Amino acid sequence: MIDLVDDPDQAVSGIADGATVLVGGFGAAGMPYALLDALLRQGASDLTVVNNNAGNGTTGIAALLAAGRVRKVICSFPRQHDSYVFDELYRAGKVELEVVPQGNLAERIRAAGAGIGGFFTPTGYGTPLAEGKESREIDGRHYVLEYPIKSDVALVAAHRADRSGNLVYRKTARNFGPIMAAAADLTVVQVARVVDTGDLDPEAVVTPGIYVDRVVVAEPALEELPA
Repeated sequence: MIDLVDDPDQAVSGIADGATVLVGGFGAAGMPYALLDALLRQGASDLTVVNNNAGNGTTGIAALLAAGRVRKVICSFPRQHDSYVFDELYRAGKVELEVVPQGNLAERIRAAGAGIGGFFTPTGYGTPLAEGKESREIDGRHYVLEYPIKSDVALVAAHRADRSGNLVYRKTARNFGPIMAAAADLTVVQVARVVDTGDLDPEAVVTPGIYVDRVVVAEPALEELPA
């Protein structure tokens, strides 16, 4: 059974200091801002944050960084035109960074959800990103061994959920949401609307409720879209 909680603060309760937190979103698309704001209020610190990038502007992940709550960022794109909060902290030695090529990042998260202990990929071979990692030649091509990114919590934004926790997403806001939802010990989802079980077209469900622990309505309902 999932918990349909009343507000974002309740949704992020119990997240501990030192947790590894997967955060859905590609830039602003699919970013669970309400959950990140609640996590900022909640006070958990020494966090490892996993996202496609290292925050934008002064909101969301950037707000957590500015408050000194993040020890390490694992991402593909740490530098953008508005990633100045992370940039300043990193240059000052106040936050750690692990850069992961985007395809590897997605597969490392997916592997955690699928129970895969590791995988070989050609991406990164022969670059500084492969230093210290096991490599292997397979059929004449060189590969690097990568391990899953195991996480304590996933914070995800979806479009709608039903009362069993099944999720549908809105267009490109889906991005990392489905693989992150499957890869965490605790998956917390903010949605625009909760509908009765059976109201979502089963063919449109992307994330089955078995991967979801908590759901909160945390933003105005978007224009109604086909399920």
